[in-house]
Amino acid sequence: MTESTMAAATGTPGPPSTAEAVRRIREFNRDYVRLVGAYDYARRTGTPYSLPEARLIYELAGGGRARTTELRRALDMDAGQLSRLLAQAEAAGLLVRERDPADSRRQLVSLTGAGREAAALLDARSSEVIGEQIARLPSADRERLLAALDTVAGLLGLGRRPSPEPGFRLRPPKTGELGWVIERHAVRYADAYGFDAAFEALVADAVARFAAAREPARQSCWIAERAGEPVGSVFCVDEGDTLDGRPAARLRLLLVEPAARGLGIGQALVGEAVAFARAAGYHGMVLWTNEVLASARRIYQAMGFTMVASTPHTKFGVPANGEDWELRF
Repeated sequence: MTESTMAAATGTPGPPSTAEAVRRIREFNRDYVRLVGAYDYARRTGTPYSLPEARLIYELAGGGRARTTELRRALDMDAGQLSRLLAQAEAAGLLVRERDPADSRRQLVSLTGAGREAAALLDARSSEVIGEQIARLPSADRERLLAALDTVAGLLGLGRRPSPEPGFRLRPPKTGELGWVIERHAVRYADAYGFDAAFEALVADAVARFAAAREPARQSCWIAERAGEPVGSVFCVDEGDTLDGRPAARLRLLLVEPAARGLGIGQALVGEAVAFARAAGYHGMVLWTNEVLASARRIYQAMGFTMVASTPHTKFGVPANGEDWELRF
């Protein structure tokens, strides 16, 4: 059964087709171009420069002299188009061209004083145009917007430089976020490992029992937040486990969204749970995971957990190896 026929049979929407994704992205591109005034850039920014001229000035403003071959690649222009653009900008006194001392067949291009003034004006006016749109958004929506831009850049490989700061925090769950934990576990594990609805039921049961227990001194949950959105979770719960006859906490529901990996969030979540268990008077922690969860297993090993048992199972509709891990305090 294909994904589309399965969706029809179950009444649930299937994943978007390539054609639908293309349509949506092109629609967004058109709307965004209108939003920033790219169709009439000079009027929108209140400057005499067209969008191609502005792109050229921006590119040259980033450094000293640039070779024309570098400009062609950066601006994605053919030689004829770039030559005409350079001639117009040179005639307007915005740039100068000279022979490359290392290769007389090539040209070097740099901005004049007037060109640098134009770059500063364009930068200020473009910031104003975008600022008008951003100023209308509440701070929480701005954080959501930036998180969405990070996601788009990451998924499409746009080469955005990572932030020098991790930019995440751990906090208690907000109203409704226990449901988010269930939904994200179900989706991620189905997509990545083919786990079926039995896994979602297991997660839902664990979350429900945690919510009903109301034992804040013995149990806790942490949500990792980045750019105003939840991107991870972990639980420390009391399910009657023991190590050497003494009470042990259980670590459950560790999750880090793919777009937020590589920032140390998983290790921070597990570390928080271990510290809580120690402070609550437990004598250790136990957990159950699956062999395919390589990233999580590396975190457990780094935190001092030891695997004590491995058992094949098909609890979630696919063959897997379940593993028991322990950490003694």
